Amino acid sequence: MKQFINVGSQGIPLIVLDISQFEPWLAQQTDQLKTWLQQTNFTGDGLSLIPSNQGELGQALFVSADLEHYFSCGQLINLLPVGQYALQTDAKYLDAVCFSWLSGSYQFNRYTNNNNELPSLSVPDNAVVDKAIKYAQATALVRDLVNTPAADMMPEHLAQVASELAQQFNGSLAQIIGDDLLVQNYPTIHAVGRASAHLPRLIDLTWGNKNHPKVTLVGKGVCFDSGGLDLKPAAGMRNMKKDMGGSAHVLGLAQLIMSHQLPINLRVLIPAVENAVSSNALRPGDVITTRKGITVEIDNTDAEGRLVLCDALSEAENDNPDLLIDFATLTGAMRVALGTELPGFFSTNDQIAADITQAGAKINDPVWRMPIYQPYRNLLDSQIADITNCASGPFGGAITAALYLLEFVKPETNWLHFDIMAFNVRHLPGRPIGGEAFAIRAVFDYLQTKYH
Repeated sequence: MKQFINVGSQGIPLIVLDISQFEPWLAQQTDQLKTWLQQTNFTGDGLSLIPSNQGELGQALFVSADLEHYFSCGQLINLLPVGQYALQTDAKYLDAVCFSWLSGSYQFNRYTNNNNELPSLSVPDNAVVDKAIKYAQATALVRDLVNTPAADMMPEHLAQVASELAQQFNGSLAQIIGDDLLVQNYPTIHAVGRASAHLPRLIDLTWGNKNHPKVTLVGKGVCFDSGGLDLKPAAGMRNMKKDMGGSAHVLGLAQLIMSHQLPINLRVLIPAVENAVSSNALRPGDVITTRKGITVEIDNTDAEGRLVLCDALSEAENDNPDLLIDFATLTGAMRVALGTELPGFFSTNDQIAADITQAGAKINDPVWRMPIYQPYRNLLDSQIADITNCASGPFGGAITAALYLLEFVKPETNWLHFDIMAFNVRHLPGRPIGGEAFAIRAVFDYLQTKYH
C-alpha cells in the first residue's frame, strides 16, 4: 500500500473536486484550459487529462458527484497513467480521497503473474496518509483472507495469520487443537470440525493492558463449508471458501485496533474448522452438550457456524467483557433481507447500536440493525434437547440464528452480532468482485471515539 501513497507535494498536479466546486473552479481557469475541457467534451464529472504547453501531461482533473464518499476515488488510481501525482483537494475531503485511492489499488495476485503497475500519490499531511494506509491495510487483510482458496486457508493457516499479527503488535497467541478441544470442553467446535483432515482449533489472540476495558471479538472461522452430511449443492458450495469471513473480519478489526494502539484489553477468539464429510461427521439428529451445558439437537449440519460460535461466545463470557462482538457469514436469510452489500447486525444495547450505525453512515461503511424478536425463540424448541441448531421453517432465519447465539450470552452483556456477506458479487469503485470487509471501519470508528 505504501508505494501508492506518500507524504509530500511532488508530482503532476491532481486536482480533485466535488461536483459542487467545479463551476467556481472552472471560472478561475485560463481560456486555454476551458477550451481543452470543452473540446474533449468534459462535462464536469470524472477524469480529464490536461496537457502542458509542451504536450506532456500537465495536470489531471477529477470531479466526483460526492467527494465525501469513502469510495469516491476508488477507480481513480486505475484510470491515471503511471506516474507521481500531487494531490490538490480541500482538507475536508482528504480522508475519503486517500482511503478510496488505496482501496482502488487492491489486487489479489497470489496465483497469477499480474501485478499491474499503478501511479503514486503525494499528500501533504502525514496523519492523513498514516490513517489511510492503516485502514487500507486492514481492508486488504480481510480481502486477502477471504479470497484465498480453502486449500491454502485452513484452520492452521488462519492460526498462522493470527500468530503473525500477535508478533507484529506484541500480543499473545494460544491455540486448543484437535481432541484437546474435548479435554478442555469445547465440544461443538470439535463436533463440526472432527471430520476434516485439518484439525479444528480455537485460536485465542490477546493484546493490550489488562487494566483497560475488555473488548472481545469472536469470528466464525469455517474455512470451507460443504454443508456436512446435509450436503450443499454445487452452486451453494462454490464460494464457501468465504465462510471464514467472520474470522477475517475480526483479524482485520484487530489490526486496526492494535495499529492505532487503542487503550483496550483486546481478545480475539476464532473457532476454526472445516465442515467436511467423513465417516465420523456430525449427523442430523445428534445431540451435543455445549460448553455452557446447553444441549443442542442437530436439525441440519449446514447450520454449523452457530455451533462453533456458541462455544467461543461461552468462553468469551468468562471474562465479563465490556463489549462482545461477533462477525459471521451466518445466514442466507440476511442476504435475502438486506442484499449482499448491507450487513445486518443485532445488539442488546440500543445506544451502542445507534452509535455504530451513525459511525458507519459517516464513513460510508453502512450497517443495519435487525430485531432480536423473542417470540421466534420457540421456533428453536426441541423435543429431546434444550434447543435445536436451526428452525424447521424457512422464515426469519437471520433472527432465529441470532436468538440461538443469544442463548450463550449473558443478559447483562453488551453484545453485537454481525451477519455479513464478506464478498462483493459485483464490481464497484474501489470494491472489486471477491472478498470484502464490511462494518470493520464502522465498529473501529465507534471504538476509537469511545476509548481513545
